[in-house]
Amino acid sequence: MPATIRDVARASGVHISTVSRTFSAPHLVNPETRNRVLACAEDLGYRPNRAARALITGRTHNIGLIIADIANPFFPPLIKAAESQARQRDYHIFIADTNEDPAAEEDLVHALAKQVDGVLLCSPRMSNSLIEQLSREVPLVVINRQVTGLPAVVMDVGQGARLAVEHLTGLGHRALALLGGPRGSWTNREIRRAATAAARAADASLTVLGPNPPTEGGGLAMAEQVRRTGATAVLAYNDLMAIGLMEGLDSLGLRVPRDISVVGIDDIALSRLTRPKLTTVATPAAAAGRTAVDMLLQHDGSASARAGRGGGRASTTDDRRTTAQVSLQTELVIRDSTGVGPAASADRPGAAAPADRPGAASPARPGPHGHPDPGGATTAATPESVAS
Repeated sequence: MPATIRDVARASGVHISTVSRTFSAPHLVNPETRNRVLACAEDLGYRPNRAARALITGRTHNIGLIIADIANPFFPPLIKAAESQARQRDYHIFIADTNEDPAAEEDLVHALAKQVDGVLLCSPRMSNSLIEQLSREVPLVVINRQVTGLPAVVMDVGQGARLAVEHLTGLGHRALALLGGPRGSWTNREIRRAATAAARAADASLTVLGPNPPTEGGGLAMAEQVRRTGATAVLAYNDLMAIGLMEGLDSLGLRVPRDISVVGIDDIALSRLTRPKLTTVATPAAAAGRTAVDMLLQHDGSASARAGRGGGRASTTDDRRTTAQVSLQTELVIRDSTGVGPAASADRPGAAAPADRPGAASPARPGPHGHPDPGGATTAATPESVAS
């Protein structure tokens, strides 16, 4: 006969409720007691019945994680970190991919609402009003987006874009281009806002090209447009676009960084494998995944939006309505894809080259959150419509 929760309680010398709490909310149990209960459960071969527990507690111990594009290498570190953090709290994660489609996002939230205790909505393309409406159906934590009244984890891409532009203008570039990302992206708006301000402060021009698909193909397709702007340096929405752009520029006979400098955002693994290695803004994706799980589960009652599996919703003043906003810092990682611009070439013909980049000019000091990799600005009229 299979061991029961009563058997574990008897063997470990604790109340049944303590055994239940050990499996449902282990962070609330004294570590010594928790270890004793878990050891006894292991010895007896006890496994909690999740379905039965869900009927009693109104919790599934499942979390939904909705991703804009699972093929984008930015997301796997976030997914793995979120899964690991959830497992430590005895939760499982269901992952769903929307392929950058806001309609698919909405459908997935509706589909998961009855099967999970909360949803992590990562880089959503839906409108803020729709996201807020969906939060009344299931607890939400938003990643890479700020929605008034909802908990969110954001990576400070504005700070990163500013550091990138300051790095480029410090190298003597005065004609810059920005490859925008997808329409409806909060991250895209933050990058554009910060890059425009930083270019203006450095008396550099900034031509914005977009919106574009946030893919290698999106960057590749824009190479000719970039050349026509006359820009000597480019900041791309993400590393994939920057890598595609470098490929396209090479096909046009333009060399990076001698003819044009390129900076990406994300610091994906591929950015260290390109030739030249990509200068980029590192974003803390793994930390965002862990933090988002903690925000969803930080309160004992944060996932108890159901009075029961078939019951109604709690009031809008419960813990899931916290307005906590966590902002994670980004930093500039200087590699080989950025070099001296025309202004610096004229002003500093004898500029020294850094040891790890023979023949390249010494980069400008990147600021408090930038470092070399250890291994009246105007927004010009754009060839395409600009993302809002």
